Amino acid sequence: MTAISPQFDLITMGRSSIDLYANDIGVPFVEIESFASYVGGSPTNIAVGTRRLGLNVALLTAVGPDPIGDFILHFLEQEGIETTFIPRKPTARSSAVVLGIEASGKAPLVFYRSNAADIQLTIDDVLATPITKSRAFVFVGTNLSQDPSRSATFFAAEQARATGAAVFCDIDLRADQWHDPRAFGIAIRAILPLVDVAFGTEEEILAAMLTDPDQLKIADWQISAPEITGDVEAAIASLLAYGPQALVVKRGPQGCTVFLKDGQVLDVSGFPVEVLNVLGAGDAFASGFIYGRLQGWDWVKSARMGNACGAIVVTRHGCANFMGYEDEVLQFIEERGGF
Repeated sequence: MTAISPQFDLITMGRSSIDLYANDIGVPFVEIESFASYVGGSPTNIAVGTRRLGLNVALLTAVGPDPIGDFILHFLEQEGIETTFIPRKPTARSSAVVLGIEASGKAPLVFYRSNAADIQLTIDDVLATPITKSRAFVFVGTNLSQDPSRSATFFAAEQARATGAAVFCDIDLRADQWHDPRAFGIAIRAILPLVDVAFGTEEEILAAMLTDPDQLKIADWQISAPEITGDVEAAIASLLAYGPQALVVKRGPQGCTVFLKDGQVLDVSGFPVEVLNVLGAGDAFASGFIYGRLQGWDWVKSARMGNACGAIVVTRHGCANFMGYEDEVLQFIEERGGF
């Protein structure tokens, strides 16, 4: 019997937005005079990043019946991403994010996600998307912050897992999207048995295992970058026990560490570059890593590809609009010693 080829290499699911990046770099947020308009949202960034690396990609997000939705869809179509399965939610709005790039290296951002269209994704939207005809599926933690998106994401991960697709999860801590720090961890831990590979920073990993609010060093959880204390190694071991084959810890300029379920720990070096903007680095990393795994590469080579994609993006102004292309990334790696 002849095997039927999958329809897509990858389907990503979750938020999308118009991203307004400050043109005035290095100034306090209150002194910004103008913004550049791009497209963003972690699953959207990953869709663009993997598409530019040559994968056949579809995105499952949702937009409102508004010009911002038109803006997002127009960009995705130009990038060659399949948008057929993106619904318009008539009573919701497309999302927006406003971002600054300050001299301190901080990048303050403000989400405008009240009644966000993508959080209205439903199980029926998943059923209308060929999740079962894709080699891999990616979702992010913010999907789980509210229903109906939460239930839809669980259902999509179940569908992907049942057909043997690789399931990737970016833990994606966006604290202001959650009503309670413990709710974030409960949701992440509940879905990890359906996940093959999870990505996260140390802070996100601690948040995923947080059960005691005293671990928060701030009074207000709902800010963009809460400081969380705890035993990172114990949190990594605990998360791996929930089921993933690998947990990849993103370490910025130091590269990443791949923790495998069998106990292996693989440190993979990064690429020194002059940093302009750190936003989008994690999504670029995920794009390169997923590309490598779908090419059949081992963990280290895939992580090296992810590190290169992240290093390229941090030298640029935005996220999705500035993701590297396959030839560009491979040349970048070759010029710096190869894999």
